[in-house]
Amino acid sequence: MAKDGLCAIVTGSASGLGAATAAILAKGGARLVINYSSSQKEAEQTAEACRNAGAAEVAVVQGDVSRDEDCRKIVAAAAPWGRLDALINNAGTTKHVAHGNLDGLSAEDFQRLYGVNTIGPFQMIRAARSLLEAAAKASGRASAVVNVSSVAGISGVGSSVAYAASKGGLNTMTLALARALAPLIRVNAVCPGYIDTPWFTKGRGEEGAKQVRDMVIAKVPLKLASSADDIAQLVCFLATPASSNMTGELVRMDAGMHLG
Repeated sequence: MAKDGLCAIVTGSASGLGAATAAILAKGGARLVINYSSSQKEAEQTAEACRNAGAAEVAVVQGDVSRDEDCRKIVAAAAPWGRLDALINNAGTTKHVAHGNLDGLSAEDFQRLYGVNTIGPFQMIRAARSLLEAAAKASGRASAVVNVSSVAGISGVGSSVAYAASKGGLNTMTLALARALAPLIRVNAVCPGYIDTPWFTKGRGEEGAKQVRDMVIAKVPLKLASSADDIAQLVCFLATPASSNMTGELVRMDAGMHLG
């Protein structure tokens, strides 16, 4: 659970994992910045749900994290609080292309995926650094960055080669920044496997998404499909003082998928 008064930004929090994460933090009385790129209606619904759940304050900010000026705009919404206890880099994108289809990905596809999935978190951390450090100095403990990555970045699996590569870059960056920003800022990453959200429906359609879900349940040792709430619990653990002695960790949560 979030500590009362926690100040946090959750990028890509209009729906799915980001919205689930914001909802958990809201129950602890957090101050939240909800961010969306294009789905304003969903973002406003998430914000209202957070207010009803007990959030002390909620701001909604449109912004594409691949754009540095947008990252600075998102962080500016937290500036009146004078600190930022947690930055959750959840915004992500993909393109669904079979790994053997090398002609299915263009340089522009790679640039877009890296822009959102890898460069975006870097730009958000850079923009938020002073507020994160202010929180650490005021509280006497490190503030938290949580990068939402993927098992794709560890095992080279997932929706496309470009997606796996972008998440692999995010994992390496997590380690590098954990060293560089200590002791005032902790940097960890969550690496989920399959999450039962509209992500796959948007990429593969209803039937394709059901096939993926059924295949995952059949293959993983725990015989289940993780929900957004399942993963959000781990994200919030890493974002709050409960994990105050953890940094530079890539925490996999995939129902045992990596066991083969």
